[in-house]
Amino acid sequence: MSIPNSAATPERILLRLDWNVIRRLDGLLQGDYRTLFYGFGVDFADLREYQPEDDIRYIDWNVTARMDTPYVRQYHEDRELTAWFLLDMSPSVDFGTLQTQIEKRTMLIDFVTVISRLLTRHGNRVGAMMFGSRLQHTVPARGGRLQVLRLVNDMLKQPRLPNAPFTNLKSFLSGALNSLKRRSLVFVISDFISESGWEASLSLLNQRHEVLAIRLYDPREVDLPDIGMVMMEDAETGEQLFVDTHDKKFRKRFADAARKREMDLNLAFKRAGVDVLSLSTEDDLVRAIVRFAKRRQKVRR
Repeated sequence: MSIPNSAATPERILLRLDWNVIRRLDGLLQGDYRTLFYGFGVDFADLREYQPEDDIRYIDWNVTARMDTPYVRQYHEDRELTAWFLLDMSPSVDFGTLQTQIEKRTMLIDFVTVISRLLTRHGNRVGAMMFGSRLQHTVPARGGRLQVLRLVNDMLKQPRLPNAPFTNLKSFLSGALNSLKRRSLVFVISDFISESGWEASLSLLNQRHEVLAIRLYDPREVDLPDIGMVMMEDAETGEQLFVDTHDKKFRKRFADAARKREMDLNLAFKRAGVDVLSLSTEDDLVRAIVRFAKRRQKVRR
């Protein structure tokens, strides 16, 4: 369902989020955003023996083979980092429900605005690549409040695409891998409703960058309510079908399919070594980000 938001402007969105989200985050996280963004360096510093909590991406396999025990590379940490938002703007992100009055696209815009604001306040640079049926728009990485406003403005201007064949995340992620030369913090923000085969590209991207997956979803995509005869439409292809939601067997098949997709997605993220934040259209953005930050902090310890 498409829920218009014609009154939104970059300044209004940023002002609303500054007051309602970022101020609350400042209090709850006490400014310690390193629990959310680890930071990393590009300058080699030293080698040491592997410890169980170390990131396996930093294992030096040549030294490991010579010493017959795992060794990891250590790096001098950069004070500044560059973050990229890889944004899925395909038709399926325009789904929302009357109950929430919020689309997945709305959550995407709010999340990017908040995170880019947090990053640029500390002197970091942010950029974005926006993808529909293909790469449609790139915002070069820069710093400052004006860059945040530009990102919001460009996201708002991205057209709502007509129904098309399934999104091809594989080509998008592969293109990003080829484009991003300098090691960066990368947010892949999508509902991951796509043709299969993107998992390997996500894994390759994560080997070169610090990648966080932000999975967007609406509760009605996983829990079909009993509301009688309804027209269901595939947001990607436009295919329509009348279904009877009174039918318990149909609702069970729907729930089973949603559960299987959930398990497949979690397995794909785990295999790629990517941390994931599942963000619902019913979520409180502050609580979701704090929950994510605390989980990352716990894992890091």
